[in-house]
Amino acid sequence: MENFKNIIYQQLAIVVIMSLSLLISSCSNDDNHNAPNPDPKDDIFYLPVVVHIIHNGKPVGEGTNLSIERIKRQIEILNEDYRKKEGTRGYNNHPDGGDAKIEFVLAKRDPEGKPFNGINRIDSTKVIIPELGYNQNHYAQYAYWDPEDYINIWTTPLPETLECQALGVATLPETDLPGREHLSFPQPGDAEGILINWMHFGESDIACYARFGRTLTHEMGHYLGVLHTWGVGDCENNDYCDDTPAVDKPVYNTAFIGCEGEPAMINNFMTWSHDETMNMFTNDQIARMHYVLEHHKGRKALLSSHALKP
Repeated sequence: MENFKNIIYQQLAIVVIMSLSLLISSCSNDDNHNAPNPDPKDDIFYLPVVVHIIHNGKPVGEGTNLSIERIKRQIEILNEDYRKKEGTRGYNNHPDGGDAKIEFVLAKRDPEGKPFNGINRIDSTKVIIPELGYNQNHYAQYAYWDPEDYINIWTTPLPETLECQALGVATLPETDLPGREHLSFPQPGDAEGILINWMHFGESDIACYARFGRTLTHEMGHYLGVLHTWGVGDCENNDYCDDTPAVDKPVYNTAFIGCEGEPAMINNFMTWSHDETMNMFTNDQIARMHYVLEHHKGRKALLSSHALKP
């Protein structure tokens, strides 16, 4: 992920697009997302998300001010992928492909406990913030809600010239899982969350391999502790999941033979394959996610967030 982050940082360093602030949150009046109410008796992990739509002043549904239908569809895609739902792009019949039993719910309450639809729209033309450069803290200036109550997702209003170049990035959880010594984690004061280029949020007809909403599926995997299948790029230190064939280089959309004579798993969500190719998390990857949700203080707190309560 670090290489991916560096690529994005380099691509965006020449673009001055950030201009907004941390204490400002503006809620819209969009309809509430019709998600199932969490039932503590079942074995599903329910996680609340708030989508901060940072836009450039256009009406809802135009350009960077994404429509509520597109936002809802993105959450549906996320759940199709994490639940391995039959009849959707998220289904697979691979023997190692599992149902993560994780569902994402647009937050039902805001930080003050008021009813909320999970979508926080922020007009970037009406707010001025310090220029911090491209990092998590910059977008957290627009809005940053308690990460123990919400998964913060920011849609970033990048210029259309960055379509198919800058996709997304996420912060990893620090745990005692194997591989942590090779990773970088948020530093004190850094914001936790996920950035997604607005053009790659949800489904669209853009001329790009990443147009079916899988950028968020991939970055959410990182947020829940899963690594790229190649890890840090050698056969010994890959993703620490026995059921993903070991590879020592990034996996794109073309299969190749990995470290132990097995073909690379190009349909895994934690590769850089095309959206239409990816359709699985393995059981070991899912086990890492569950470990994070059970042992990481912040991620575990999400399970009992007031934002889940109607």
